[in-house]
Amino acid sequence: MTLLAKLRCVTIDVTGTLMAYKGELGDYYCMAAKAAGQPCPDYKRMHEGFKLAYKDMAKNYPCFGYAAKMSNIVWWKTCVRDSFVKAGYVYDEETFEKIFRRIYASFGSSAPYSVFPDSQPFLRWLREQGLKVGIVSNAEYRYQDVILPALGLNEGSEWDFGVFSGLEGVEKPNPKIYEIALERAGNIPPEQTLHIGDSIRKDYEPAKSIGMHALLVDRFKTPEAEEWRKSGAVVLPDLFTVQEWLSSTESDY
Repeated sequence: MTLLAKLRCVTIDVTGTLMAYKGELGDYYCMAAKAAGQPCPDYKRMHEGFKLAYKDMAKNYPCFGYAAKMSNIVWWKTCVRDSFVKAGYVYDEETFEKIFRRIYASFGSSAPYSVFPDSQPFLRWLREQGLKVGIVSNAEYRYQDVILPALGLNEGSEWDFGVFSGLEGVEKPNPKIYEIALERAGNIPPEQTLHIGDSIRKDYEPAKSIGMHALLVDRFKTPEAEEWRKSGAVVLPDLFTVQEWLSSTESDY
C-alpha cells in the first residue's frame, strides 16, 4: 500500500511552498514613498529595518496582536512605522499615513506574490484523490480572505480549510497549530495526515512531534537542505515531485 492510500488529509504551508514574494521589500516601500512625494528609501537599510521591526512586533504582539486584541491594521502600521524609523526615515503623520496606506494595500493584494506553477494542479489533485486539504500558515486574515483567492487558490476548489495564526492566536512552530488543523479536518488522526512545508523548524519538526507524516519542499536549493536529509527528513524540489513520491512510496514511511 502506498502512503497516499493511507492518508485522509494533507496540510500545506503557504509562503515558500505554494507561493513566493515577487521583487524586493524595498520595491514596495520605494513606490509608496515616491507616491507621497518622498525620495526612495535605501533598499538595504529598509530591509534590515523591517526585519528588526517585524521581529520586535512578533515578540511583543505575537499572531498579529491576537492576544492584545490589536487590530490587523494597527499591528502593521506600528511595524511599518518602526521599519522606517529603524532604517533612518521619519515622516510627519500625514506623509506617513499616505505611505502606509499604499504599503498596506499592496501587501493585502495579489501584487507582491507569485504562485508556483505546480501549486494549483497539486492541490486539485489531492482533492481528486478524496483527501481533505488544509492550509497552515503564520499569516493574518487577508491571506484567507483576499490574497489566496486572488492568486487562484480558493477554498472549495484548491483547499478545504485554513488555519492562520492571526485568526487562531497560535503560530508555528507551536505544535498546537497542527492539532487545530487535525480538529478542523474532522478529527482525522495524525498518522493519516501529511504536512508539507519549507522549514524544518516550523513545519517538519512540530508536525512530526504530534505523530503526523511530514516532508519538506526545497524550491530554492537551501544550503541547509543536505542537513535536513541527514536528519532523516524527506526533502523534494517541488510539488510535482511530491505527487510522484506520494503515489509510489510505501506506507511504512
